[in-house]
Amino acid sequence: MSLTDLRDGFRDDEQLRRARRVIHDRLADDRDPQECRYLMRFWWQLGMPYQEVSMEQLGQNVSQPKLDVIKELISAVRTGHAEIDAWADTAERAFPVMQDRGYEAAMAALADSRGDSSADASR
Repeated sequence: MSLTDLRDGFRDDEQLRRARRVIHDRLADDRDPQECRYLMRFWWQLGMPYQEVSMEQLGQNVSQPKLDVIKELISAVRTGHAEIDAWADTAERAFPVMQDRGYEAAMAALADSRGDSSADASR
């Protein structure tokens, strides 16, 4: 199944951004770098006309619960705009926002390098 048609299925840029936010903020967990890499390739695929990732690659690298959610999004994109909105609502309820440990570590290191003692409070 080709994923190169997905960008044409969104109502507008805001709907595409919302779907991408769900993937980025709720599915792509940097504690599993391989899975995160393929979810982010899918995130990119949503707005691109060329093949960034295949269903086979997603199936090999993404856990079943998250793969099911991705498949539901693909189906929603190919069905209609209301289905995409419903998908986002459901996914947002099912998956909490991921803590971005890489960003937090970078900010703490930056604060430490500046001698900012408030960095200790965020750890």
